[in-house]
Amino acid sequence: MKILGAIELWRTRFDYRQDTAFNAGTYLGLLEQLARRYRRQGALMIQDNASYHKDAEVWSWFKSNRHSLEVHQSPPYSPELNPTERLWQHTRKTGTHNRFFGGVDALFATLTRVFGEMQSHPQLISSYLAPLC
Repeated sequence: MKILGAIELWRTRFDYRQDTAFNAGTYLGLLEQLARRYRRQGALMIQDNASYHKDAEVWSWFKSNRHSLEVHQSPPYSPELNPTERLWQHTRKTGTHNRFFGGVDALFATLTRVFGEMQSHPQLISSYLAPLC
């Protein structure tokens, strides 16, 4: 299971999409999800340098949808500037660190719980994101 995530820093909102692979197609699915949310107000998106972020189809989508999402690349090799990395730290700390999962379903249930808590109680993750705001 692969999880793509996006964070709205100002409201500490976390959106995610799960799929079986990281590729341009699954990333475009997340972008469509975000574009629906921010269609009226627009949003600035900062992404890392994953290969599917640089795909020609993805850049074409950004050009067609720049009224909803404006994209910028983070510098290479700079995970400290990526807020999603901070949420993975929180996820490991509160959900997966030092735990045995009897199967994929147990892991999935834990991740769903942690992500749901982040969505419902943004104050849990605000300290992770404060340095970036």
